[in-house]
Amino acid sequence: MLQLNNMTKVYSTPTCVYCKTLKGYLTKNGIKFEDIDVSNDEKQLQKMIKDSGQMGVPVLDIDGEIIIGFDKEKIDKLLKINQV
Repeated sequence: MLQLNNMTKVYSTPTCVYCKTLKGYLTKNGIKFEDIDVSNDEKQLQKMIKDSGQMGVPVLDIDGEIIIGFDKEKIDKLLKINQV
């Protein structure tokens, strides 16, 4: 099931293992997302820190809801993945 109604952003870096896992999970579930590489975009890095209070990645922004790390349960709930 393809989710198109959510605006999903993943703040990540190319070397982050958890970021790769998160992006793979979203892709596997048909979730479209904007991948923002904060290792080379200072403006987006500052926005991520301001929004999340975190300097670590991944940070996920789903329609303004901030999720820090790969919190599968919260991601599934917000994106309605695997809901019965």
